[in-house]
Amino acid sequence: MRGRSALLTGFRDLAVTAVLWVYYILGFLIFFSPFYLYAALSSGGEAVFQRWNHRLHRSFFALLRTLVPQVKWRISDEVRALRSSVIIANHLSFLDPILLVSLFERQKTIVKNDYFGYPVFGWILRRSGYIPSLAEGLFSASMADQVKAMQAYLASDGNLFIFPEGTRSRDGRIGPFDKGAFKIARLCQASPIRVVVIRNTDKLFAPDRFLFNAGDEAPIEVDLAGTLEPDYGSEAFSLATLMAEARALMERRAGS
Repeated sequence: MRGRSALLTGFRDLAVTAVLWVYYILGFLIFFSPFYLYAALSSGGEAVFQRWNHRLHRSFFALLRTLVPQVKWRISDEVRALRSSVIIANHLSFLDPILLVSLFERQKTIVKNDYFGYPVFGWILRRSGYIPSLAEGLFSASMADQVKAMQAYLASDGNLFIFPEGTRSRDGRIGPFDKGAFKIARLCQASPIRVVVIRNTDKLFAPDRFLFNAGDEAPIEVDLAGTLEPDYGSEAFSLATLMAEARALMERRAGS
């Protein structure tokens, strides 16, 4: 009986995973690619590409909720209402960045530099105004021009979200922070900085596992842990202090 149950569980997870990724690929090719092409030909700009990224991923999560109905999604109204903010969040799963894209119509983020070399995907990343990270860290001099334009972007209701851990946590705990997110915030004089906590996405789609756990029942939660308003012009300002304050907010809410 145990072997049969494990086989059925494996088949269920495989079926859900297959449907989701087939939709992600074919849904883009059939339903969304014409709109991206139209945006490119009409010189729609970053905002239009970000809007279609938002719609594509919102539809993906609508399908995911349909296929795994027992998982409850609790996205706080405070998070949904965020605008003109640098958002830092913990990182548990591949789902985290695309979940935030699905929540915000205007969004930018940091993406691994390698992804910009992928056909089609890399083109969309560039047209969306996403920022490449480099091997030496999240921030480098080559990113300066893009980051300097961030003030105007944030002022136009855009959000920049960053995962300061840089990689997915394998044990659920908050990992070490990279300074890059906070250097970007300081360079573009970003205030406020919103600290967001994501819970249980790793239960549904774990790091280093190809299959979704379609039997999971842990609720997916996204909450605002707090707000920081750094005074970058103050002599007392310290990047290390800002990072420590952000980490304290994140750890306090992640453990609640």
